[in-house]
Amino acid sequence: MTNQSEIRPFRIEVPQADLDDLRSRLAGTRWPVRPRVDDWSRGVPVDYLQGLAGYWATGFDWRAQEAALNEIPQFMTDIDGQPIHFFHMRSPEPDALPLILTHGWPSSPVEFARLIGPLADPRAHGGDPADAFHVVVPSLPGYGFSNPIGEAGFNLFGVARSWAELMNRLGYERYAAQGTDVGSGVAGMLPMVDPQRVAGVHLSGTGASTPFGPAVGLDGLVGLSAADRARAERFNRFRDEGLGYLTLQSTRPQTLAYSLNDSPVGQLAWIVEKFYEWTDPAAKLPEEAVDRDQLLTNISIFWFTGSGASAAHAVYEGMQAWRAFAAQQESGEVQRRQDEQAGPPTGVAVFAADSTIRSLMDPLGKIEHWSEYDRGGHFAAMEVPDLLTDDIRTFCRPLR
Repeated sequence: MTNQSEIRPFRIEVPQADLDDLRSRLAGTRWPVRPRVDDWSRGVPVDYLQGLAGYWATGFDWRAQEAALNEIPQFMTDIDGQPIHFFHMRSPEPDALPLILTHGWPSSPVEFARLIGPLADPRAHGGDPADAFHVVVPSLPGYGFSNPIGEAGFNLFGVARSWAELMNRLGYERYAAQGTDVGSGVAGMLPMVDPQRVAGVHLSGTGASTPFGPAVGLDGLVGLSAADRARAERFNRFRDEGLGYLTLQSTRPQTLAYSLNDSPVGQLAWIVEKFYEWTDPAAKLPEEAVDRDQLLTNISIFWFTGSGASAAHAVYEGMQAWRAFAAQQESGEVQRRQDEQAGPPTGVAVFAADSTIRSLMDPLGKIEHWSEYDRGGHFAAMEVPDLLTDDIRTFCRPLR
């Protein structure tokens, strides 16, 4: 019998039959008729997706990307019945600070691939060795190789508890956390479940409010800067026009699952639309914001592991847990718990496509580190890895 706390080495090895099946399905795609208006206002344009799918089928080299990922040490473990896959690169620097990075939707640890080396070994990447980290990057339950979702389901508190146990199994007595999108929620809850060991929390990919929350009332915000007004308007547009994906996944994930699990073009469109909408506004197309091969590597992992379906269920279960959490907030229970513990320092990085507004997120001025950038977007680790790496280093220096 396998020891449930055992950590096992892991390598990505997609069977050739799965690669052949992907290419066959892409070649046999039943494309829709072009609509009267075939631009991004109605979703991903047919011509664009045909070109990207053609490259995925005949130009994209999965085996090269697989080999590059396998150069990063990877492991599996089981926590409370949930398989957890993670990258783990120990720094050669003896005084390195452990750091756990958590991705969001629709992503995977591939999002952080370009950060891992510079964070773990800054000396080899032109940085200061005093900024070194032992880097841990897990796959969220239901994403990538952290499948299938266990009996406990998916909720942010549960994932945070699993991350605390993972860091304990790795022997890290004190660590920092960084998260983006859903991962920012996990990172933000780690101090509540592991208060004695979390040294600090760095967040990115946050929003002006919760997606199902009220619109940002511009008239009621006094002294709003031009940049923050633009962020508020961006959030309000997202709330009015951009919530279809979340509404469907948080209400009928199984209905969507059939399409995502059976059609690689369906899975491709479902994800690439978000890379169009959420990346740096200066980029006209997703591949102008992120590396096309890195984008397709992330989407390929969704396809090969069936994570389109399982991640949709994770979103559903996460939203159920979030609604329960919001009810506790309204009752004051969560606030009382937060008031009882001061918590570790917090850092926030806001990029060009983000809607995060400090006066809303930090009305009392408690956040110790706040950065705003005129480049990048929701997938900062892929778009502007240099900026995010430097911001994490700067935030963590006083924590060491």
